[in-house]
Amino acid sequence: MRYPSTHSDHTRRRIIRSARKLFNRFGFDRVSVEQIMADASLTRGGFYRHFKSKSDLYAEVLTCFFTDPLWVDTWEGVSLDLNASDAGPQIIRAYLSRQHAENIDNACPMVALPSDVARADESAKRAFERAFTAMVDVLQRSVRGNDARRTALAIAALCVGGMVIARASNARLLSDELRDAATGVALKLGGWNGAVARKRR
Repeated sequence: MRYPSTHSDHTRRRIIRSARKLFNRFGFDRVSVEQIMADASLTRGGFYRHFKSKSDLYAEVLTCFFTDPLWVDTWEGVSLDLNASDAGPQIIRAYLSRQHAENIDNACPMVALPSDVARADESAKRAFERAFTAMVDVLQRSVRGNDARRTALAIAALCVGGMVIARASNARLLSDELRDAATGVALKLGGWNGAVARKRR
């Protein structure tokens, strides 16, 4: 049977989606190629037509909506337009939203996998850096005030780190408080004080 030219790309995206979900849930070491392919409803043999190894796939998974336009980049009730003039506040609110905190399967890998990356090979570290740098670049475009690069770096670190800590908390109230505080501080850092006021009204 002859497949259409888009079949290979579609299959590759299915493998990446399944791997992202399973890695986010269980971590890199506890997930096998067999599990990834079963979750994608594919056979193990097909894996090597798309990836050299599980580590090669891991580097692909370490993208986020900042670098992968085909990623399902929204959480229920959360909208995000990276090309909008107010992309910075949108990113902060989306990233630190309760929906992102609770959606483990479709979480940004920068939140779910940083400890895995620290132990991973250079390709995974480069992929993580690309995703983080892309987030900083988008934020930097809409930061108000001086030293936009430094401010964008601080905001991105606050968003990623804040979500890691919020996810690690068993107490929902603490998680909500932390995300709310991080959101307010990040918006102020970016010079979006009006956005803070609009949110609280």
